[in-house]
Amino acid sequence: EKKSENPAASPVVCYQSNRDELRRRVIQWLEAEIIPDGWFSKGSNYSEILDKYFKANPLTSSHLSLQSFDDGDSRLDSTEFLKFVEQNETAVNITTYMDQETNKLLRGLCVDALIELSDENADWKLSFSEFLKCLSPSFNPPEKKCALEDETYEDGAETQVECNRCVCACGNWVCTAMTCEGKTEKMPARRQQPDQDLTEEELARYVQELQKHQETAEKTKRMSTKEM
Repeated sequence: EKKSENPAASPVVCYQSNRDELRRRVIQWLEAEIIPDGWFSKGSNYSEILDKYFKANPLTSSHLSLQSFDDGDSRLDSTEFLKFVEQNETAVNITTYMDQETNKLLRGLCVDALIELSDENADWKLSFSEFLKCLSPSFNPPEKKCALEDETYEDGAETQVECNRCVCACGNWVCTAMTCEGKTEKMPARRQQPDQDLTEEELARYVQELQKHQETAEKTKRMSTKEM
């Protein structure tokens, strides 16, 4: 996997490949904890393993003290999901970028992308059934594309909006957050949640700018498709 030496040049984003790799590692870790039923003892199946991690009740198995990550509201938000994932070093060891701080940000973005996979009521929290669906080995995450003016763009397509670079990641356009006057610090942009929506005027301006650069994005899309 190619490492980005200058992550500030593009927004830090979780691509579908990053999301799916994190999900694969978490599932692999959870499946390793399945205990078959014995002659005189009941084991633990996959759903029960997830239930133990999810619930607010302190539960202890015969070989492992399980920490609970739900704060008692029977929902896992992104912070709680991240804490759950981060307890396993192998699962979270995604090193796409050169520096650890950026990789840590990427981890949080990928947790958001995992939540979005099965968050049926769009509250950015997972109920147990949503949590179970998200990490079900039989669930095949759909490939998401970015829509713009009746066009669709592949994951990884890029375009320029004024002095900001925008990238298609997990079905969302994500842009750097630079003020386009003078020298300003480049900031990685998190994918916008419902309470952070652009105003109609801002959205119209962004769409207009993106429309101007559709040709660039289309070219990038073709290049990224060839590389896949």
